[in-house]
Amino acid sequence: MEIEIATIGGYEEVGRQMTAVRAGEDIVIFDMGLNLSKVLIHDNVETEKMHSLDLIDMGAIPDDRVMSELEGDVQAIIPTHGHLDHIAAIPKLAHRYDAPIVATPFTIELVRQQIQDEGKFQVDNDLVKMNAGATMAIGDSEQVELEFVNVTHSVIDAINPVLHTPEGAVVYGLDKRMDHSPVIGDPIDMDRFREIGREDNGVLCYIEDCTNAGRKGRTPSESVARKHLHDVMRSVEDYDGGIVATTFSSHIARVKSLVEFAEEIGRQPVLLGRSMEKYSGTAERLDFVDFPGDLGMYGHRKSVDRTFKRIMKEGKENYLPIVTGHQGEPRAMLTRMGRGETPYELDDGDKVIFSARVIPEPTNEGQRYQSEQLLRMQGARIYDDIHVSGHLREEGHYTMLDALEPQNVIPAHQNLQGFSPYVDLCRSQGYKLDRDLHVTENGNVIQLVE
Repeated sequence: MEIEIATIGGYEEVGRQMTAVRAGEDIVIFDMGLNLSKVLIHDNVETEKMHSLDLIDMGAIPDDRVMSELEGDVQAIIPTHGHLDHIAAIPKLAHRYDAPIVATPFTIELVRQQIQDEGKFQVDNDLVKMNAGATMAIGDSEQVELEFVNVTHSVIDAINPVLHTPEGAVVYGLDKRMDHSPVIGDPIDMDRFREIGREDNGVLCYIEDCTNAGRKGRTPSESVARKHLHDVMRSVEDYDGGIVATTFSSHIARVKSLVEFAEEIGRQPVLLGRSMEKYSGTAERLDFVDFPGDLGMYGHRKSVDRTFKRIMKEGKENYLPIVTGHQGEPRAMLTRMGRGETPYELDDGDKVIFSARVIPEPTNEGQRYQSEQLLRMQGARIYDDIHVSGHLREEGHYTMLDALEPQNVIPAHQNLQGFSPYVDLCRSQGYKLDRDLHVTENGNVIQLVE
């Protein structure tokens, strides 16, 4: 059976992930994401109202014209998890393919919301839920099967999809960390990865996220970040002024920890910001997390400002606002607070807890720097880097290569500079460039089996 892989997006940058695999006459697409930095550098861009061609020209979503080079029919679109760099182009591109969108329940619900917000295109693809551990047939030949393997990441309900073919398995390894004691959900299913590496024809190809490949050691568990956060929260327990926290809105485990620790130190938690309300509300509705019944979630600006006024009236010392804005996004709540555009007034000594790292990209780094400076000018004291990454470090990559023993490896989720540590790592394990280690770019097609 002919096997081809089209590397469509995410092979020259971090963001706008999209990869297609053709097995015979059947094609499966993994991810359709957004490069948010290409949007943030423009003022007041509303992607929901923009045409896909304009977003492609901006470098914001994948240029999927290479799909015309693949001879076959798209049978499924598979977003691996709910981050925007993996799902936010679905409303712009999915309608071009007569195929269902198949994902885990939390991811499917986020995709549904993305589609509902779309203002330019009508997206009528079927939305199909499939849990980690489940399989489904692809096409009519009964020779190709899709499997979801549970992984741990900085968003819940993440999977690595595996396409089983007569020539071996294609494992799409974006994005994960090796967490054996997660705060929410099950540990990464390393037993299943090892089985896949040793059954039938083994693993024909492994496509891997290279984000932290140059960092030594292993990525700590989310339980480590939880302990760090707990220590910080207890250290400010006796402070009688304002404490504000921010983290990734999609990081439900971290939000859960913030809510629990706020109550432990005698403060009422409240979630503020559109994306904070969206992700946490969805997770609670689908029973992934059990928040206190009186937890307020407010996304609309007027509702947020009313909440800020209530906090100022009743006393900042009684509340912990958990807000959007950890990357310094211009319209996020924390950025507005730093600019003095909300009723919440920061005083000398007030604490701002960043339970997130800056995404290492110039736009984010610049905006985060500006946000921190604005907060400091108002007297805020900043607690930084209370976080663990959602991506594998060096030892995690060694472990995955040992588990899967792939015949071919394709680095992804980076630019050429970002690929280099992973390339060196693979070469140390016997892989060779242009033989079984394929460094590629957006828009290329790699033929693995002719």
